Amino acid sequence: MLRKCVFLAVIMVMILSLFACGGGTPVEEEVVSAGKIVFVSDRDGIPNFEIYVMNADGSNQRRLTNNPAWDLSPAWSADGSRIAFESNRDENYEIYVMDADGSNQRRLTDNPAWDWSPAWSP
Repeated sequence: MLRKCVFLAVIMVMILSLFACGGGTPVEEEVVSAGKIVFVSDRDGIPNFEIYVMNADGSNQRRLTNNPAWDLSPAWSADGSRIAFESNRDENYEIYVMDADGSNQRRLTDNPAWDWSPAWSP
């Protein structure tokens, strides 16, 4: 019985990690880099999702993206200078990158398939 409970607990952790890593429904996500947290929110109500950044203590919350599309799955570059993300601003999901302050947003992928869940290598 104990073995079965441990097995089920491991399966639950694996399932929850999929949602935390962008494999589930788009909800607020947090990724920390150099004392900053980047996250996704629909707080502006349109309903769409935008990318925000804040200090690790929750202060200085700033929106980085602002468009009618959904901007999701932010990922810090290793040096903290850029953020990769996915967006459907061009009718399907593509990978974009921007500077850490939200400037210089540019599309990296361009094809009819959906591209999502960007991640930087270490």
